[in-house]
Formats: sequence, C-alpha cells, structure tokens
Amino acid sequence: MRLQGNMSIVGNELYIAGLSCKKLKDEYETPLYVFDEDLVRSNCKEYIKYFKVSEDNNRVAYAGKAFLPMYMCNIVNEEGLYLDVVSGGELYTAKRANFPMNKILFHGNNKTKEEIEMGVELGVGRFVVDNYYELDLLEKICEEKNKKQEIYLRISPGIEVHTHSYIKTGQIDSKFGFTLSTGDLYKAVNSMRKYKNIELVGIHSHIGSQIFDVEAYLYEVEIMMNLVKEIKSKYDIEIKEVDLGGGIGVYYTKEDKPRSIKEFCEKIIEKSEQVCKEIGIDVPILIIEPGRSIVANAGSTLYTVGSIKNIKNVRTYISIDGGMTDNIRPSLYRAKYECSIANKMRENIKSQVTIAGKCCESGDILISDIDTVHIETGDILVVSSTGAYGYSMSSNYNKITKPAVVSVKQGNSKLICKRQSYEELLSLEII
Repeated sequence: MRLQGNMSIVGNELYIAGLSCKKLKDEYETPLYVFDEDLVRSNCKEYIKYFKVSEDNNRVAYAGKAFLPMYMCNIVNEEGLYLDVVSGGELYTAKRANFPMNKILFHGNNKTKEEIEMGVELGVGRFVVDNYYELDLLEKICEEKNKKQEIYLRISPGIEVHTHSYIKTGQIDSKFGFTLSTGDLYKAVNSMRKYKNIELVGIHSHIGSQIFDVEAYLYEVEIMMNLVKEIKSKYDIEIKEVDLGGGIGVYYTKEDKPRSIKEFCEKIIEKSEQVCKEIGIDVPILIIEPGRSIVANAGSTLYTVGSIKNIKNVRTYISIDGGMTDNIRPSLYRAKYECSIANKMRENIKSQVTIAGKCCESGDILISDIDTVHIETGDILVVSSTGAYGYSMSSNYNKITKPAVVSVKQGNSKLICKRQSYEELLSLEII
C-alpha cells in the first residue's frame, strides 16, 4: 500500500498524522473513517495557487458530493474555495456551517421546487441550470419572491473520456445539461430574452470523473471559449464566467497514473489564454470544481478483521466489520483499492486473500485477490484513499449503522461525525 500524505510507519505500526491506527481504533472503534486534515488543506492551497485565484480572480469550487460534513464546509471556507452543492441536503449542510451563500454553485439535473425555493431564499451565488423545466420554474419562483438570480447553463459538449461509463457526463448520451450538437444549447440561450428575473452570466461543462488525460480538458477549453465568442456574436450576451467542472483523477492503485494539481491547473489556464487570444476575446473568469482530488487520498478506513475462511486451492476470504455500506464503490464501479494490516506493516507478504464485507450480499467484496501479510482475527485492516465517496455514499443497508469520522492533524484527533447508534438508525420509523 502506498503511504499517502502524513502516513508513516513506526516500528511495525501505521501512523496517520502522528497517531497510531491502533490508538484510533481503541478510542473510536471500527469501522472508522480517518481524514488527514493537513493533506486536505494542502490540496486546497495548491488549487488556489496554481489556478491563479488571486492573480486572475479565478475560482476553485469544492465538489461537495465527494465528502461534505459541516466540518469540511469550514475547511473549504477557511481555505478560500467556493462550494458546489447538488441537493437541498448539501445546501442545508452549508447553511448550518455558515458557509457564505454567495460562494455556492447549485447543481442538479432535476432540482425540486422546494430546493429551488431554498436556494433563492438563501441567496446562492449561481444556479447551474440543466434544462428548460428548471429555467421556467426558477423564473417563476424568482418573480414570486421578487429576486434576481444569476445562472450558468450546463452544456453536454460531446466529449468522451476514458473512465467508467457511470461517471461519464460530457458525452451526447447524458442526462445532464443542454446538448451542444443538437442545437439545444442555442435554443436555451435564445430563450433567455423572455426571462426577466434570471441572468445568464456563465456556461458550465463537466466531462466526467477520475480522468488522467489533460488533453480532454484542453479540448473542453477550446469548445467553451469558442462558445463564449459565438454567444456574444449571435445573441449579444456576454459570458463572464466559464466553469470547466472537475473530475481530475487520483491514485488508488498502481494502475493509476495521476497528473499533479499543478500540471492540470497550469495547462488549463495556458490553453484558455491561448485560445482566447487566437479568437480575439478576453479571458473570462475560470472556475473548476475538484472534489475527489482534494479529499480522496486524505481519507483512510480502518476495519477489524473477523472471520477467516480458507477454501483450499480456491481462495481465502478475510471478513471485516464493514464493507459495501461504508464503501459502495467496489460493488458499484468495480473500483480498486490498496490495503495493509496496520499493526503488521513491516512483515513480509505471505499470502493472497480477498477482503469481504459483512453484508448479506455475495457482491460485498472490497478488494479481490490481494497479496498481503499473514492475517489473523483482530488485526486492523486499513484501506487507503477512501476520502471521496466513502462516507458520502454510505448507507444503512442490512440495518448497519454508519461509522464515525475523525479528522487527524499533528498528533491530535477530532470527532467530526459521530457513530450512528441503533436508536438513531430507527429515529424516522413509526410503529
């Protein structure tokens, strides 16, 4: 397992930000999500620096769907990022955390009337509009509340990227946005003149997730900047802001070859400046929306090993006290992870095993056929790079309670999400 961020090995044990995994397990129990706060903040700082936020007034909006407890909202705000939310629940979380509403981008391909009303009332900075239904509903609600709302139109630019089919969003066949190739976008732009309470200030595109190919973003830049010029020429609407989405890939296993935050940011800005110069327009304010690349490698999940089943000449199953309820990605996307035994970090590899979850599902397999040290019941298994889409996609399937989350920093730990109790599990049920 590759050590991430502030991980270290002391003696035979894995430490995260100066704390042993055994100490964390003893204090908080398992399963347990552990977040390396300094790594999260360092990633935020890199984005701010290399995306030229101070120099060019560009913006970095953290994609909250990756991981959004209220504590994370505070980190994002303190580090000077904007926030991308995709539901009323995420927006309410930001509100409870006192996140500045004018720094919020409200996404979603089918926002409900209640969600739109909440966003308008709270004064979110930008609605990212996906369809005509939302345009009409937003106009009506703004009129009723005597409000003006600035918006982006979300575009499906027709870019195919090499990633899992479930996380491709920029291609023609997508539920998201106004399709460029069919002329749908132009109809939407042309319709803006009939709306009195909403103003088009930007365009948005998101081409997918877990992308390693910088060239895909450079192609996106070219499409978007030419659209800025075309919209001004044909419809006399000035697009002041261009949101290029997120999706920058990260390391999970040796198969992954991620680029640095610095490289992605610099190449996107360089391409934007080049294209705008060539076509004769000013460079608009640029926005990107990283989520995974800020928190993924900063998160680890600790488990306790339970039953061990050895099927001779077939495989050995190592069962843990968590699984698909705290990390659905292996079952949903066939996502791959690395792991180690946190209390046996310096021992030699002795066997190949499969890590199985505790759910009553044959598909609840976290990691298949991985080489590891000799494992015994009671050992602490650590799965790395679970910071994105672990806690945020967790569930109560099989009536399993959700784990706790702790932030660790310079030898100290802080509980930021408490472990769900059985009483809390049943709190919405009526007998």
